[in-house]
Amino acid sequence: MVALVEAEGEVFLGVNVENASFPLSQCAERNAVAAMVLSGKRRLERVHIYSPKGPIPPCGGCRQVLMEFGGPEVEVVLHGPEEEVRTTLGALLPLAFRL
Repeated sequence: MVALVEAEGEVFLGVNVENASFPLSQCAERNAVAAMVLSGKRRLERVHIYSPKGPIPPCGGCRQVLMEFGGPEVEVVLHGPEEEVRTTLGALLPLAFRL
């Protein structure tokens, strides 16, 4: 599960939507970004990602999507039942693609 905090403090949630055909699955991060964009918001301030298996970082595609709506300074908090890891988008994606 993902909770995105945008620049004005509003929170947007997203969950993984798995599919038997793996390419059709949808990541929680991208679903939360879609909810944020639908509301008219465009700037991330913080990302919280929870997994019951422990702190798990976003996949490479989601890192790039998050970077498009934030920047290297955006805080990313990876939550598990007993552990929390704090990092930034820049640390997770040091050579982000930019146009």
